[in-house]
Amino acid sequence: MASEDLQQDEVLFQVVVNHEEQYSIWPQHKLVPHGWSGVGTSGDKATCLEWIRKVWVDMRPLSVR
Repeated sequence: MASEDLQQDEVLFQVVVNHEEQYSIWPQHKLVPHGWSGVGTSGDKATCLEWIRKVWVDMRPLSVR
């Protein structure tokens, strides 16, 4: 099955973070973009977003904290 054929609820994501400690989610089947790295958490979109909500308590970039 091509990735384009996957239903939204079938796509697995991973949580990624950049050098400014900003978090995002990225499809697990794609390479993580330059400047971002995985944090070891993956799952469906809701699971990943909930993890970010709990962990990312100060949304300011690291350079301005």
